[in-house]
Amino acid sequence: MKIVIISDIHSNLEALEAVISNLDNYDEIFCLGDIVGYGAQPNEVISRIRFLKPRLLITGNHDFAVVTGDTSNFASHAALAIEWTRQEITSENLSCLRDMQQFSSFTQNDICIKAYHGSPREPLNEYIFPGTADFILKSMIETAQCNILLLGHTHMPIEFRSNSQYLFNPGSVGQPRDSDPRASYGVLEIVKQNVNFEIKKINYDIDSAAAKILEKPVPNFLADRLHLGY
Repeated sequence: MKIVIISDIHSNLEALEAVISNLDNYDEIFCLGDIVGYGAQPNEVISRIRFLKPRLLITGNHDFAVVTGDTSNFASHAALAIEWTRQEITSENLSCLRDMQQFSSFTQNDICIKAYHGSPREPLNEYIFPGTADFILKSMIETAQCNILLLGHTHMPIEFRSNSQYLFNPGSVGQPRDSDPRASYGVLEIVKQNVNFEIKKINYDIDSAAAKILEKPVPNFLADRLHLGY
């Protein structure tokens, strides 16, 4: 079983298309949320995701904010992007966001995989960053009651292994924050009881994605940060 894991696309079609063009011979796609927010092409990205038919598709805090209109916990630049997205999104794509669940699970070869955008404790909003203490990461896996725990939200890759317990974050497709501006995703391979996870980094047309943001009524900072990987 070869599973492609994507997260935090944030309406960046150029980054998503670059990732898709690099895929081959996979069995399933899992998407860990935040399809929209920040970027300039929410409808195009949602439509592309729907076409891919991911086996797991969960909601992120930006997706949820577009559905509800609640941006009370967002920074001003993020809230403005949400408000613009709510004006632009089609009713069909809004229904897609509304139908997404806050967590999902999948079992392969008796290995249980659970996926959350934030964490098992706070599915939408908790950040589990690289460098988090091992005992906290283990407690997350135990809370989720799974063998493999998949998280997004931080825009930073994580690979944690402890015996037969694993926690992985694929980083962000559309807005990396690990000082590497390339689109980031993960490939999870399960062969019998063996688990392997690999982070993939892909160049994409950042200039084009940034230029489209600059054409929208959102802060220029959202375009500038794409070049920085932050």
